[in-house]
Amino acid sequence: MKNKGFWLAGILGVILDQATKRWAVERLLPGPEIELWPGVFHLTYVENTGAAWSLFEDSAELLKWISLGVALALALLAIRGGILGRWEQAGYGLVWAGAVGNGIDRFVNGYVVDFFNLIWIRFPVFNVADVAINLGVACLLIGLLQDNSKKTGSTSASPCLEKKPGRDSTHFKD
Repeated sequence: MKNKGFWLAGILGVILDQATKRWAVERLLPGPEIELWPGVFHLTYVENTGAAWSLFEDSAELLKWISLGVALALALLAIRGGILGRWEQAGYGLVWAGAVGNGIDRFVNGYVVDFFNLIWIRFPVFNVADVAINLGVACLLIGLLQDNSKKTGSTSASPCLEKKPGRDSTHFKD
């Protein structure tokens, strides 16, 4: 099986997401929120029919199909595409996990279960699938930056600067 890192990150992400959502439904739904760090971080049960920041609120029908499409496209990339780099496998796998985790909620419940609540910055309530998507994007950016660094053969912050062979000083590229 190729791109094992994709599947490892993806499957672990979905399992963790679904297990924490099940816990949230069992522990947070019947009672009040849990203050882990008063005024800063709480666990609060929310049924979200939209996407991040309540975008497309009450669009669960559309969003479930988008989740499915993203999950299928990424699975096809892992199966039929080439061998991905380590950061790309982790990144795409985590984004896949987020799409699958929230997609399961949308297909089964018609909404996504959110429960992480950063009170102090008034951030939207979120879940493990949302964290996986953001970590996945971060991994993809790291992979992109590493790839660009290899292509330029430089660790310089600017790809416009290069060392000319046989010279001691740095010159601008033409």
